[in-house]
Amino acid sequence: MAYPQFLIVGLGNITHPMTRHSIGHYVIDTLASRLGVHLSSERIGYAARTDVQVSEGNVAINLFKPKTLMNISGKPVVQMLRATAANATNLIVVHDSLEHKPCTISPKFGGSANGHNGVRSVIAALGGDMDFPRLRIGIGRDGDPANYVLGPLSPQERQFWGPGGSGSDLVWRELTRIIEKSLKSR
Repeated sequence: MAYPQFLIVGLGNITHPMTRHSIGHYVIDTLASRLGVHLSSERIGYAARTDVQVSEGNVAINLFKPKTLMNISGKPVVQMLRATAANATNLIVVHDSLEHKPCTISPKFGGSANGHNGVRSVIAALGGDMDFPRLRIGIGRDGDPANYVLGPLSPQERQFWGPGGSGSDLVWRELTRIIEKSLKSR
């Protein structure tokens, strides 16, 4: 039996790992560890798939980290979406947020990119469709945003969002909440 598929994308700059701007990639790495899957290198990014049980039944979870730079990540995200979950309502984008304090998470259901170029690229690649959930991972703000986002994650942030960290539990709780809400609305 084919389970409903969800694509969970972590945005980041593959050339700048373990920076605030690439926290979406780090969260995907942590989810892969949590789910016991290995991200395989594909032409357009790193991907893994596994089936999990949520309260509404079984679902297929597809994890994805685009290999492109953040600001042009929309095309590979949509390519992976077409190969897996098929529609934007089953797409969940995880990205950094300057507007939220470090070590916080804020779900958002649709709407504009709020100035985030990676999310803007995904919306553009979806033909303007903004109706997909996001998990905004707080990185805070200090000084020049362009320099700040490329700074390294602090040891506290790496521990919090890493395997076994309480941020990992927050992310999983929000993801299952989003998935369960989507399944109930079918």
